Amino acid sequence: MTEVNVTMDVGSDGVALITISNHPVNALALPILAGLKKKFAEAIRREDVKAIVLTGKNGRFSGGFDINVFQKVHASGDISQLPDVSVELVSNTLEDCKKPIVAAVQGLALGGGLVVAMGCHARIAAPRTQLGLPELSLGVMPGFGGTQRLPRLLGLSKAIDMMLTSKPILSEEGYKLGLVDAIFPPQDLLKVSRQWALDIAEARKPWVRSLHRTDKIGSLSEAREIIKNARQLAKRIAPNMPQHQACLDVIEEGIVHGGHAGVLKEAKVFNELVLSDTSKGLVHIFFAQRAISKVPKVTDVGLKPRAVKKVAVIGGGLMGSGIATALILGNINVVLKEVNSEYLQKGLKTVEGNVRGLVARKKLAPAQAKKASSLIKGVLDYSEFRDVDMVIEAVIENVPLKQKIFSEIEKACPPHCILATNTSTIDLNLVGEKINSKDRVVGAHFFSPAHVMPLLEIVRTEKTSAQVILDLMTVGKVIKKAPVVVGNCTGFAVNRTFFPYAQGAHILLHLGVDLFRIDRLISSFGLPMGPFQLQDLAGYGVAVAVGKEFANAFPDRTFRSPLVDLLIKSGRNGKNNGKGYYIYEKGSKPKPDPQVYSVIEESKRLVNIMPGGKSISVTDQEIVEMILFPIVNEACRVLEEGVVRASDLDVASVLGMSFPSYRGGIVFWGDLVGPKHIYASLKKWSEKYSDFYKPSRFLEERAKSGVPLGAPLSTATSSRARL
Repeated sequence: MTEVNVTMDVGSDGVALITISNHPVNALALPILAGLKKKFAEAIRREDVKAIVLTGKNGRFSGGFDINVFQKVHASGDISQLPDVSVELVSNTLEDCKKPIVAAVQGLALGGGLVVAMGCHARIAAPRTQLGLPELSLGVMPGFGGTQRLPRLLGLSKAIDMMLTSKPILSEEGYKLGLVDAIFPPQDLLKVSRQWALDIAEARKPWVRSLHRTDKIGSLSEAREIIKNARQLAKRIAPNMPQHQACLDVIEEGIVHGGHAGVLKEAKVFNELVLSDTSKGLVHIFFAQRAISKVPKVTDVGLKPRAVKKVAVIGGGLMGSGIATALILGNINVVLKEVNSEYLQKGLKTVEGNVRGLVARKKLAPAQAKKASSLIKGVLDYSEFRDVDMVIEAVIENVPLKQKIFSEIEKACPPHCILATNTSTIDLNLVGEKINSKDRVVGAHFFSPAHVMPLLEIVRTEKTSAQVILDLMTVGKVIKKAPVVVGNCTGFAVNRTFFPYAQGAHILLHLGVDLFRIDRLISSFGLPMGPFQLQDLAGYGVAVAVGKEFANAFPDRTFRSPLVDLLIKSGRNGKNNGKGYYIYEKGSKPKPDPQVYSVIEESKRLVNIMPGGKSISVTDQEIVEMILFPIVNEACRVLEEGVVRASDLDVASVLGMSFPSYRGGIVFWGDLVGPKHIYASLKKWSEKYSDFYKPSRFLEERAKSGVPLGAPLSTATSSRARL
């Protein structure tokens, strides 16, 4: 184990070098904060110490406060576990120290790490050091006095921008703006910092206490205007999150009443934010994302990933071309196969267009784009498959076609080659039914557009080898995807969990609730768009095909309506032809189409489920719950069947379905709302409207026992797990 400590060495020059050591990023854990207080007290007491330099071990200053403490606070509700750092350490010990302190900053100084550096009297940085306050991304705000010091060193406008976006800057920009006093190469950093500290002690360099500065704040009226504009921006970019407005309140307090008053208010509001649902959700997702790379019996059995240098993609349509794009961007050679040269050229053009689009949006440098484009080759047969390490089949959802392709690739590819399918719903045992190498069959389910969406759902059957799963996880990381390993069933983890999303929306619509009201409320909840606009975007062909798969697999909870067929008959096909529930015109936002109501009325008449022929009366909250509670209910079934771990499903719901990260993912949100309330609501609706809402056995058990939905399965249940 690496030691977690703070050391001090006093040189013959009279400078005490205090070093933070907590591998890998020198996080400010509680023992580190205690060690800093102790070492600074000693340095101040010692007569042979004239000045102090503070640094971090192994080329990193500090990644900030140890957020494991947040997890403990969330679990216990005990705020006293948070230390008093802003006044006791940063203001009293560092800033008001009678001996000058210089921060020698390298690698990164983020969050509390940057604030500790700002509490010093000067900051000397190595080139390309990351400096930032990313706390809003964890549902809190900068602590330790960060909301007060950054505006005083950097200027109000830029400081607010850094805090609201949680984006770091490099030391070069920090130097131009005044956050950093000088930049020196790593090998000279400590020598220069020691001399700088002595120069302050001997009055050759200024002794600056950042909290006392006001020269970069501007007049009160200017500051208020900047904060007012920032509030409007925060309302747009973070309408459901409290931390942005709270951060601006605290900044304003410091400008109006002085830095010390701002520091005191910051500490109070910080403690309130830590206990908010937003912070709980964002911290949960932060740790859950780090846990997806640990898969029992795959990553813990001593296997080493094999190199995947060349991949064949079969099918150059929307998904195939997107997957091929993702692979070449990850520096992997790709062979793209199609059935004829017309389709092949179209697929290659789509890949080229994807790459050009990234360059146009400044997401990719032209030189990288050129390199990526040179890595793809189009083919019409299997001759190039003899040395591929993996094949990803991405043709239409047709079982006989997929079975035929798998029989062919088993013969054409080398014996180590991974045989993957990008199917989004079909059971993998069916896909690989006709081949012998069932241990090499795996699902590589990308989400559309595949070169943009961050999730890769890796689907294993009972026969898929651990080596194949590990190799695919590694490819996922190489192409900058978050790989989540799940079990095999219709729809797998994500699409299976979310299949009630469109279903619930259609039931409400046929109960007389306005479709545009439903979409508006779901968008307000935090999803990028409502279920009807999403259906427009995906195209009605997808809705029909996926609907059939789920209707066959889960007939007991499928709502059948003729609406999509009626829409197609009336000449609508969503965004594809510019007309669906909404009207789509180039260059403008989708507009609700009032003419769609006549088609809906026809569907409502045919289905005839409105109680007494009258529209039901529901509140906005009930609408959101009637759409989302059935998803939580299906998530419970998926968990009970052992298809996926709860925290992995939370990550997958955020990265694959854009469920708001600040709500912690679908299972975590279910626990925040409360299983008892979800169970009681579903039971009531199932008796009143439809069996579609019938609570699952797992939900009922958890609601009655008080055990959270996200708690691990009991041993008896988990032995049936597909993982």
